[in-house]
Amino acid sequence: MGWLWAIIVGFVLGLIAKAILPGKQHSPLWLTTVFGIIGAVVGNWLATKFGINETRGIDWGRHALQLVAAVVVVGVGDAAYKMIKGDRQTT
Repeated sequence: MGWLWAIIVGFVLGLIAKAILPGKQHSPLWLTTVFGIIGAVVGNWLATKFGINETRGIDWGRHALQLVAAVVVVGVGDAAYKMIKGDRQTT
């Protein structure tokens, strides 16, 4: 069940990150989901390092860190995807 939640959270975070980033992103939906999952994992790691991973109620700090990490990962990942995809088209 944990993997299902990871995919759902990654999908949602990836879509939100795509909506936040300016311009058009070229990565497919499955890759955006993977980027969102990576962003969630990085955000959880940062929350643990800052000591805010376990709070009473809703973990707003952890969710904010997950979103920020997802935006960064989607932005960098999309740039890498675009570069790799562009190289394939020229050969």
